[in-house]
Formats: sequence, structure tokens, C-alpha cells
Amino acid sequence: MRLPNTAHTSRPWRIHELTPDFQVEDVWALQTPGGPDELPRLVASIVSDNSNDFPRSAPLIVRFLWAARWRIGALLGWDRQDAGIGSRVTSLRDRLPSDLREAPSGPEFRDVPFRSLYLLEDEWAAEMANRTVHTVMHIGWVPNDSGGYRGQMAVLVKPNGRFGAAYMAAIKPLRYLFVYPALMRSIERGWSVHANGPR
Repeated sequence: MRLPNTAHTSRPWRIHELTPDFQVEDVWALQTPGGPDELPRLVASIVSDNSNDFPRSAPLIVRFLWAARWRIGALLGWDRQDAGIGSRVTSLRDRLPSDLREAPSGPEFRDVPFRSLYLLEDEWAAEMANRTVHTVMHIGWVPNDSGGYRGQMAVLVKPNGRFGAAYMAAIKPLRYLFVYPALMRSIERGWSVHANGPR
């Protein structure tokens, strides 16, 4: 379920210290019910190839859009190494205050170009950059309506000039209608698999 941006901006997340020049693009509630200390399990399920089946299990339209984006990006050089973290943009790790530098960074993706920034008891952040944007995926662990907790995902973006802003505007309807709903379902399925596995 999509949430208003204030669901992210009103909480005292540490990510706010690092991203004053980013804008909140999307905020989503994740149906991942759990206890107060289960954010690391959610993060592990998102990163895990075994429980996160996106986009393999997504509807055909989502798989087509996903494949088309990476093919176009390859043709136009959007995702080359010189367009990413440490090349076109400086990593947000360089902005981390000392206490976050000492915190665990969190697990790393194998096949997705996100890099973990930090993992705390109630939030995790990972970043990626290409020729279009510098973006942060932020996963928070928030109280739910039944006395437990659930995940909340926010996407923060810093478009790369007018081209990046135009690109984000062009794909917005596709993200809302197709990509994000499929991604949320994949995360929620992964949570079910992970939560029912050995602790």
C-alpha cells in the first residue's frame, strides 16, 4: 500500500542526515508483520536470491519493462561503471557520522547494483547510481495496527540534471501501475518464506 511521503519524513530516521539534497519519491507499507527486533530478517529476505524472486515471478508486463530498461541502459551507457557510485557521484558513506560508520553496513546484493550504507535496529539504507539518478532504498521497521511491527520502504532520489528529472517523470506511471506493486508482493512473499524458515 502506498503511503504519503510524511510517513517517511515525520519519523526520526538517520537517513535524513545524509540526504537533505534528495527528494522522497515513494513510500510504501510492507505487509511483513513481525516483532520489534526483526528488521535484520526482513533485510536478509530482500537481499536473498532464494526468497526474493523479483522480477522472475512478476507479471509479464513487469518482466518486459524490467528487461527493456536494462537493455536500453546497456545500449545508451546509463549503467556503466563510470556513471555509478565512486565515479559520477560520491557514495553517501562519505557523509556518515562516526557512529554510523561503526554500525554494520548490512548485507550486500549479488545481482543488483545497490550497496548497503548501514543497518540499525529500525532502519536500513542502500544506495545506487547510474546516468539518470542517485537513489536510496530505505527500509524502516515501524509499529503496525495490531501491536506488532512491519516494514516500510521509501525511495529517495537525486535526479541527474534535466535528463534525470525527465526520465523519472516518464517512468512514474509505469512504476506506480506495474513495477512497485509487483516488487512489494515479491518482498512480502520473501518475508513469508524467510519468517517461516529456521531462526
